[in-house]
Amino acid sequence: MRSAVLEAVGKIAIVERAVPEPGPAEVLIEVSAVGVCGSDVHYFEHGRIGDHVVDQPLVLGHEASGVVVGFGAGARHHHLGQRVSLEPGVPDFTCRQCRAGRYNLCPDMRFFGTPPIDGAFCEYVVLHQEFAHPVPDSLTDEAAALLEPLSVGVWACRKGRVGAGDRVLVNGAGPVGLVTAQAALAFGASEVVITDVNPHRLALAIELGCTQAVDVGRTPLRDIGFEPNVLLECSGHPTAIGDAVRTVARAGRVVLVGMGGDDIPLPLPYLQEHELELTGTFRYANTWPTAIDLAATGRVDLDRLVTGRFGLDQVAAALTSGRDDRGSIKPIVLPGS
Repeated sequence: MRSAVLEAVGKIAIVERAVPEPGPAEVLIEVSAVGVCGSDVHYFEHGRIGDHVVDQPLVLGHEASGVVVGFGAGARHHHLGQRVSLEPGVPDFTCRQCRAGRYNLCPDMRFFGTPPIDGAFCEYVVLHQEFAHPVPDSLTDEAAALLEPLSVGVWACRKGRVGAGDRVLVNGAGPVGLVTAQAALAFGASEVVITDVNPHRLALAIELGCTQAVDVGRTPLRDIGFEPNVLLECSGHPTAIGDAVRTVARAGRVVLVGMGGDDIPLPLPYLQEHELELTGTFRYANTWPTAIDLAATGRVDLDRLVTGRFGLDQVAAALTSGRDDRGSIKPIVLPGS
């Protein structure tokens, strides 16, 4: 099979590799579509994210969909030709976090496209059957792939306990911010205000149902007169985080979703005096059924996020499209094209 391999910082090569053999309880999946994530771009440009260092050739890509074409011993949850969305992280099933239901915090998680685990910018992958989620025919292959970032948004809303009548501020209108805002609306939020400095993304946010989209490069957040009781912080920008926290109502909830620098300044007196709850998020757990339902019923529009399609031999161009095009939101790689 053909695989797009990161061989060095800024260098992707198409390499012929053997089609992987599914192990016990695994399925072999022909990859249909793969979204490009900011983490893929970061590995491509820098060769590392925090302690995760690319020190050997690596296939990137973890937002994927495909078709089941083979089975390992004991795999019996699917049929040949079944379309699936891939949950890209497989835990060990046995550690304390897994037994408590927090499998996203498993210390031995094997996650696609995170060193040393290869991802999905290739023609075939294997995956444990429990993490290959069947999708209805009403979902396109691209939407099925983007259930992964939607799961990030669903998890953020769960961590922030978003519900009916909540007033939600989503900081950052990148792909994760846009799906998080849609998820908050689907969870019952009465108002969802989103911020960014990119006019293309802010315009799309309004199209997708946000109450208000604020260009914080032109209008300081403190001047819009919005007091959210939930902040879903998706920008990862240190200054933007502090500005957004200072708008949250007393006893409000702050969920840090975006990945920024190793350290960020927080307005501690404001947090304490307003008794804000502050939590981080790490990926997701048990979100795919909800994400599938939101997308299949039209409450979240994933196809609208797609702004470019690339073949497997164009992975490098897909990874740099956001830098080259201000209107880029979600590039998709189609390995079979």
